Amino acid sequence: MDYKDNIRILFMETVKDLGQSVKKILMEENGFSETNFINVEMTRFGNGEGKSKLINSVRGKRFFIVTDVCNHSLKYKAYGDIHTIMPDEHFQDLKRVISAACGNAIEITAIQTILYAGRQHKRNGRESLDCALGLQELEKMNVKCITTFDAHNVEVSQAIPLIPFDNIIPTDPMLSKFVQEEEINYNNLIVISPDEGAMGRTRFYSGMLGCDIGMFYKRRDYSKVDENGKNPIAEHAYLGKEIENGEYLIIDDMISSGGSIIEILNKLKIRKPKKIWVMATFALFTEGLEKFDKAYDEGILQSVYCSNFTDIPEGAESRAWFKRVDCSKLLADCLMAYAKDEPMSNILNGRKELYDKIAKLKNE
Repeated sequence: MDYKDNIRILFMETVKDLGQSVKKILMEENGFSETNFINVEMTRFGNGEGKSKLINSVRGKRFFIVTDVCNHSLKYKAYGDIHTIMPDEHFQDLKRVISAACGNAIEITAIQTILYAGRQHKRNGRESLDCALGLQELEKMNVKCITTFDAHNVEVSQAIPLIPFDNIIPTDPMLSKFVQEEEINYNNLIVISPDEGAMGRTRFYSGMLGCDIGMFYKRRDYSKVDENGKNPIAEHAYLGKEIENGEYLIIDDMISSGGSIIEILNKLKIRKPKKIWVMATFALFTEGLEKFDKAYDEGILQSVYCSNFTDIPEGAESRAWFKRVDCSKLLADCLMAYAKDEPMSNILNGRKELYDKIAKLKNE
């Protein structure tokens, strides 16, 4: 039997465009057929409750479900009002699909392009542990593997130590596009971490680009507590090398409101930089697009690079400073590795291969 006969893939409505791109790659480059891709019918009742119905059978098959729990473009009508489907509901829909499989699939892999509740991964005081609980729910529903991209903190995988948790950083497509599209003076380039939590990612990116690193330390005012119950940030203090006419690449996993990035841009502006870029796997832009417009118009900001793993606000992609990186090939490679039972090491690590590739692009 051909290994492809045993594979069934479902791209949820939350990843419609990404799914079509990945499907095209799998069909044109890897010999997949329409039979390998299944559909689901999602229903919302007038009170907001929902259900799912699989259109195709997954009996005796390896079932892969791909979803983006942060998609905010899907809506439904309840009690006469229009509601946006939020992350909690998307995660519930993922569980509905698993339930609809009725235990007939021999193996289920849940691929979340962004990890559900990933920012609520640890406990401070009397707080919930949403991410850990979500992972444990999937484990209890007999999910055999959980895959995500650039988890906010991969240590949350300790909540499910008995099943695989694959966290894939899209360094290859992100850095490749950056190096190919920008004119960069690598001798004057510094990769910037916006806080101490992102230093691991920053070290890796700087190593690939062969440049120095810097960090902004969030000095908090512990004499005050804001409306969210946190100590407010008193200052973003810079720690790192000082250079004249420097070029800066700010690295983070996520842009939410963008407030911290804008503040760092203003801090770097004092150093009279030649260029500043921002690179984040997820650009949610829950607000703040106008602030980035202003930074671009003032010449502070060159570009913002982000993946296509999550939904973006309407109008964001038309911005001159916005650069969206297509990561379809990376997701297709992940699915192929799973389908063939091949090691994920090249995708998860692949450091020498990526370093050689970036070095070649730099020379070109």
